[in-house]
Amino acid sequence: MRLKLITGGIAIIGFTTLLMINFGHSISSYTTFPQAKNRGARVVGTLVKSRPTAFSVKKKQFTFYMKDKAENVRKVVYPKPEPNDFSKAKKLVVTGRMHHGVFYARQILMKCPSKYNATAKDVEAQSKD
Repeated sequence: MRLKLITGGIAIIGFTTLLMINFGHSISSYTTFPQAKNRGARVVGTLVKSRPTAFSVKKKQFTFYMKDKAENVRKVVYPKPEPNDFSKAKKLVVTGRMHHGVFYARQILMKCPSKYNATAKDVEAQSKD
């Protein structure tokens, strides 16, 4: 009876420790390009519109340049076509990792201007009506 209790306690402690380690690795905070070395790094930034964007049919990847919050500009490679309304995005969040100065993104999240937020021109036009 006592052996089962000790074995069960050790199993619970081991399982809890493993769970906490995995949970800690799954939470990633926002970082900058120079710090984005791990596989799940998330970088917030903006599209550099003065640099080219391209989709390579042969390589099946979309490339663009992004500036992070620390003003670091890096090439981003995304293994899918350009997302809809990509050029309209105010902010981008890319998830992936840096490798030899290029950020390889697995996922792109876009913060686009909301059609529900009135701009100054919209408010002015409504006040004239």
